[in-house]
This record gives sequence, structure tokens and C-alpha cells, in this order.
Amino acid sequence: MDALLKNLKISVSENLYLKDPESTALGKKIIGNGILLIDEIGFEKFTFKKLGKEINSNESSIYRYFENKHKFLVYITNWFWGWKEYQLTFSTYGIQDPQQKLMTAIEVMAQPVEEDMRFQHINEIALNNIIINESSKSYLTKTVDEENKEGHFMLYKRLVKRLSDMIVEVNAGYEFPFSLATTIIDGVLHQHFLRQHFSSITDPIEEVTPSMFYKTMASGLLKLENG
Repeated sequence: MDALLKNLKISVSENLYLKDPESTALGKKIIGNGILLIDEIGFEKFTFKKLGKEINSNESSIYRYFENKHKFLVYITNWFWGWKEYQLTFSTYGIQDPQQKLMTAIEVMAQPVEEDMRFQHINEIALNNIIINESSKSYLTKTVDEENKEGHFMLYKRLVKRLSDMIVEVNAGYEFPFSLATTIIDGVLHQHFLRQHFSSITDPIEEVTPSMFYKTMASGLLKLENG
């Protein structure tokens, strides 16, 4: 496992880029600074022209990697879900008890994000802010079905499948494993969004974290003991 982690690369669908940004120093600079810029000014105001100024490169050089800013957003969103899948796999590796494995997985999905030094060109904290505030813009489009067929959301769907498999391991008779998995993954983001922007409609007790809520919900729905 340790040997695999040393050579870890998050593989994103080739349909999202024209040239693999992970293959060059400029590409990594585009990804890293693009994340910081979207986090700072928002996706609506983000342009490749502004990003070019940030990295002291021509706007045209960015278009050699990405067709447009929508595909850039889908790319970094996919990268985030691939990174989360890696975290989930690493954190649950070797856990034999299905209930403990599921609770650990929920904790991984809900815990505060910290920077991962294995990927030094990416600020995962800034990326997490984008996922909370902007990621829905990657799929709430008229072209979502076409993009889905092209594999644009493969890493998100794979993460959902992995979590739903853990749910089935805990309770094979539970009828809605995919619904519960997507509720946990998407709901965690929504709770973080509410805490940031609509705190008056969130539970005021600091100790009540999103992970506690979704662990309690999953335990009740799956009829777990000592959940």
C-alpha cells in the first residue's frame, strides 16, 4: 500500500482536457493557480485571461490544455472526488468490521480538509471551498447527459459505488444503498455550505458536526447497534 501511495496519481477522464495538465510544469501551474483564483473570485468571474495574468502566461497557452472554463471546473471537481476516493480507500484499508469501516468512511467524507503534501501543486483547502460553493455548476447544465456518457463524472460515480458497497456490507437487506450514499456525499457538502452562509438554520452546537449527523442517520436507517 505504501509503495502505491508514493506513485499515486489521480486519473481524470481524458475527455476533459486537450493536453494532460499533470504532464507538464505549466499544466500543474494552470491547475494550482486556477483553483486559487476560482476560490478567490468565484467561477462566474473566472476567465482564462485572468488566469493567464496570474501565471504570467498567454491565455492561448491555457486553451492548449482546456477547451473552456466549464471543462476546467469539471476537471478539478473530478480530481477532488478521485482524491476523496483515495482517502477513503486508504483510511478503511485493513478494517475488517463492516460497521466500523462505514463509520470511518463517513468521517472521511465529512471531516475538515487539510492540505495533502503528496500533491504540492494543489491546495486542497481552496479546492474544497470550490466543491462546497461551485461544484453543482459542473453538472447542472443542459449537456449533463451527454457529458455523463463521455465519462465526465466517472470518479464521482465510482466514489458513490464504493460507499454504497460498504452500506450493503453492513446491511445486505437495505433497499436504498445508492440513495443513502449520495445523500451522505452530497449532504455533507450542503451542510458545510449552510454553516458558511446560513448559520441560523444549522444546529448551533459546535460539537454537532456533519459527520455526527450522517453517522447517526446511517446508523438509524441501517438499524446498527451502538451507532
